[in-house]
Amino acid sequence: MDPVIVAGAGPVGLTLALALARRDVPVILLDEAEVIADAEGLRRSRTAVLGPAEVALVERLGCPAVREDGAAWTGWRTVRRRDEVARIDFGADEAPVHIAQHRLENGLRQALLGCGSVRIVAGCRVDALEQDGRGVTVHTNGSHDTWWRGSYLVGCDGPRSTVRKLLGVRFPGRTAVDRHAVAVVRADLPEPGVALLHRDPPGAPAGQEVTARPLPEGLWRLDWLLPVQARALTPDALVERLRGTLTAWCGSVVPYEVVGSADYSVHQRLARRWRSGRVFLAGDAAHLMGALGAQSVEEGLRDAENLCWKLALAWHDGASKLLLNSYEAERRGAVGARLRATDQVLPMLRASGAWQNVRQSLLSGSTRGQAELLTDSHLGRGAAAASRVYGRSPLALPAPRSGGGRSGASPLVAGCDTPPGGRVSDVQVTALDGTVGRLRDRLGRGLVVVLIAPGTGVWESRHWLTAGLMPRLASAVAALPTPAELLVAETYPGATAHSVLLIRPDGHLVTSMVGCRPAELYSYADLARGGPPTSAEGDGPDADDQHDDAREAPGSGAAGTRVSGRTR
Repeated sequence: MDPVIVAGAGPVGLTLALALARRDVPVILLDEAEVIADAEGLRRSRTAVLGPAEVALVERLGCPAVREDGAAWTGWRTVRRRDEVARIDFGADEAPVHIAQHRLENGLRQALLGCGSVRIVAGCRVDALEQDGRGVTVHTNGSHDTWWRGSYLVGCDGPRSTVRKLLGVRFPGRTAVDRHAVAVVRADLPEPGVALLHRDPPGAPAGQEVTARPLPEGLWRLDWLLPVQARALTPDALVERLRGTLTAWCGSVVPYEVVGSADYSVHQRLARRWRSGRVFLAGDAAHLMGALGAQSVEEGLRDAENLCWKLALAWHDGASKLLLNSYEAERRGAVGARLRATDQVLPMLRASGAWQNVRQSLLSGSTRGQAELLTDSHLGRGAAAASRVYGRSPLALPAPRSGGGRSGASPLVAGCDTPPGGRVSDVQVTALDGTVGRLRDRLGRGLVVVLIAPGTGVWESRHWLTAGLMPRLASAVAALPTPAELLVAETYPGATAHSVLLIRPDGHLVTSMVGCRPAELYSYADLARGGPPTSAEGDGPDADDQHDDAREAPGSGAAGTRVSGRTR
């Protein structure tokens, strides 16, 4: 099999390449490595906020220093004028980690150096591609003016994605939803470790909004919301805003050092298709998350985690079209839901006078106020957390009842707080060899089957391996159509004793059931992999993969065609 080609060596491309390498899939990583003007200031102003699941993913891939390189927040405050209208305190297991993007990339690159199955090719840019039923051929210019052959191609090459353009995939959405000035400063601000959103600071023009997000080493990232049509902020104007903000927070201008700055507009866009035959899009090439603090890097890592195990399964054992198509169905659906939620919240929060009754609505308890909506949007909670559940996934449909029982009877399902397609909770688990750890650390290798067995924690594994459900369940897991690991947990939220949870490699629940039901467990595991794999020829572009070509621009990469900037 030819390697998987990943175009783009940002956080998403690096994560995808590393995740594939951990599953023994060879990768060619094409790094354009453009030289950007004012690279140092821009580099320092680019940061990412990662949730606990994404931090666990990066750590699992071999970057244990992500928490040390970033800052785990202890809380979040939302303030209007001088009044605190919302506050959230984070526990150790739920704290977001704020990290400079270049530090995240450096950690991922260092982990890649130990992967002999990854070849990083620097200084080259994709300018043409061909695909057929057996693979993809990519041409690059620059330091390597040549053709590359791969089994699949993933475009992680940013918002101006060349791969997306070569496929002729449209990228509709809204331009300049918000505009921000950003400064990374070193200063002693109140409540270190607590992020702050300040609306209408004292002495500032009405409608001004500024956020302060802590970073390591006493650094803070400050974002000011700017008028969309205004001119770029001059250095003097930025310093004036910074001094006014410090005075509002600290009572005077405390000593500070500006480490980096930038002025940028944020956009909201969603690619019409994320898959065209053997070519996929991920990260900013597929979506721009836009306003209200929605974190594009975090969503991009979710793209990589969702796609990597599906491509690895296809590379090693073959995959059905349903499995490969499920990437677009799940991730595009989830990101689209988040963008729609933002579009519903944004006009209300930006409207004139929207904050006038915030405090009264919060105190009355009648409805959640605008402050809480804004806080949820920045933190990816509430409606903005829709991406954590793949409610309409083709891999989460009810599996057919296999053999036995009354005709038409529905299978017995355990009472579990996690819905099918939802992200599972992180609980303590015990492996069959007696190793104790966290569930999130066992993900990423294959399917995971968890038996909820209260009391097993007080016994060594040799005592319960041959008792109760374990022998029959172990045999059922060994007979599944794709590799799976059997674990035992004392408890799981909402699950009763003897519940069995089937979990995908990316940590999303397939189903839960009570007791050992080998035929039913097999059918759900088969559903999780999208059914039996199709032949290699069946993976190429066809009518099913190009279902909306009539709405797209020409040059969508049909089988056997060459697509480039010069010819179609």
